[in-house]
Amino acid sequence: MPVRRYLLAVALTAALLFLLLARWVLAGDSMVFDLWICDTVHSWASPFLTSVLLGITMLGSEWVMLPLGTVLVWRLATLRRRRHAILLAAGSLGAELVSQVLKLAFHRVRPPVFFGLTPVENYSFPSGHAFVGAVFYGLLACILVEFYSRRRVEAIAAAMLTVLLIGLSRVYLGYHYPTDVIGGWTCAAAWLAMLKLASEAGTGNPRTRDSAQVRPY
Repeated sequence: MPVRRYLLAVALTAALLFLLLARWVLAGDSMVFDLWICDTVHSWASPFLTSVLLGITMLGSEWVMLPLGTVLVWRLATLRRRRHAILLAAGSLGAELVSQVLKLAFHRVRPPVFFGLTPVENYSFPSGHAFVGAVFYGLLACILVEFYSRRRVEAIAAAMLTVLLIGLSRVYLGYHYPTDVIGGWTCAAAWLAMLKLASEAGTGNPRTRDSAQVRPY
């Protein structure tokens, strides 16, 4: 099917971009780019922006996504949306696992944090906030689109803005280099495409099958 070929192409392209980026990072050639972006972002620093981005970065943490995801999975299950519930839970938890494995594989040391924040002990590449956050909010947007098809643009735009701001917050606060964030986004693109492929394969044509069930709750 054309859609499946497109999703496979997205997954393979994103995976290739991640591998090329990883090679660039491991060779040390990305530091000029990373430091230039970091210096530019930090030149915007202000107490107000710091407080805003501290709040935004929490949207990509387990302290927000785990309880929110639990509530959403429970709600989807009660609405007999078992496929959506499994997709959100398995997709997000799987992304977290892959993120941790990749961090251990690449062993990139984190940059120094700013604003007196507590350093994080694990490795830097790819950014887990960028990776898992993009997967979580991307899946949430896809689910909302199926529930509220007329809100497609708003759901996708809100998810993209959230993901971009989470990535910006990680660089601004000093928790990640820009290439860590970009690496997380490329991983998320590949992961989301593979999840969609798996969903399509498991249901035949889920958009057709579920169209009669969609109603605003």
